[in-house]
Amino acid sequence: MRIGDHVHGTVTGIQPYGAFVNLAENVQGLIHISECHYGFVKDIHEYLTVGDEIDVVVLDIDEFTGKISLSLRCLEEEQVSLQPVAPQGEVHHKHYWTNRNVHEGFAPIQKRRHAWEQEALNQFVKK
Repeated sequence: MRIGDHVHGTVTGIQPYGAFVNLAENVQGLIHISECHYGFVKDIHEYLTVGDEIDVVVLDIDEFTGKISLSLRCLEEEQVSLQPVAPQGEVHHKHYWTNRNVHEGFAPIQKRRHAWEQEALNQFVKK
């Protein structure tokens, strides 16, 4: 068995965090609740029951422990991502990142440095 393989198995146990799947004799894997379905899964029992025969994808095989991570979600059609809803009214966002086409470097800091030094000296040096 390799990562990415599509395998067939039987659900042998369900816990709040995921479902155990028997893949072969003495080979068992786990479908984490987040890998059952796209989106939020409140109750894994809505998607799986003990005894279900299912096809899954091997996500990971831990070489040290022999644990196999499985996914049902990989076999589903990818869901369309929803765009965030904009708040009502005008909202102005400030953008603090620099423009990659403008190459100012440290020039703005260098221009202001003298004024900052004078301001600091005036605040901390006794007259």
